[in-house]
Amino acid sequence: MISLSAKIRKDFGKKTKLIKNLGMIPGVVYGPGVSNFSIQVDEKEFKKVFSAAGESSLIDLFIEGEPFDKTQSKQEKKPVLVHQIQKDPISGKVIHIDFFQASLKEEVEVAIPFVFEGTAPAEKDLGGTLNKNMLEIEVKALPQNLPHEIIVNIDNLKTFEDHITVKDLVLPANITISKKPEEIVVSVLPPQKIEEELATEITENVEDVEKIEKEKKEEVIIDEPKEEKK
Repeated sequence: MISLSAKIRKDFGKKTKLIKNLGMIPGVVYGPGVSNFSIQVDEKEFKKVFSAAGESSLIDLFIEGEPFDKTQSKQEKKPVLVHQIQKDPISGKVIHIDFFQASLKEEVEVAIPFVFEGTAPAEKDLGGTLNKNMLEIEVKALPQNLPHEIIVNIDNLKTFEDHITVKDLVLPANITISKKPEEIVVSVLPPQKIEEELATEITENVEDVEKIEKEKKEEVIIDEPKEEKK
């Protein structure tokens, strides 16, 4: 299990800036039957943990500080998922994290990313273009059974007619998915089709530009002031 240390956060409002200046990220922990509470985590440690866990793997969150249940020890451990990350729109730095405290007895729905491995002969030898229709898939499972990623091997995409569908995926046990079995995950498009799509896109863009220019000319003609008769 991946672990992350956290501290109970007692500074709010304008004081939150001080936390960030100290290399900490404010966050909140919530979940079914759980009272929301605020925490702070070390920025560098969180980046390492998140690169390993993502949003689909359980994290053991060790909380330092006064526990809410006086009968427990001074450090609580809670199984959590990273539910949402807020980033600064300019710097891209993480400025807030929502942790979902999962019940190990209740299933949750999480998007699991695909990792495409291998080489598609239709792309390498026939000059096609790999077309990833899906980059992730929603699954439902107990938190402890959630996979970190789903491997999709593309070695068998030998022709432009070959494709990998949802039913072809090698999935871990004890998880369910809502996608239809025949939905295509990945395929290889022939070169001609790519050229046709690009040509269509260019034609549509040219037509849009010509339409806008025509509308502007019509507006100029309508808005031109009429000469007054002497």
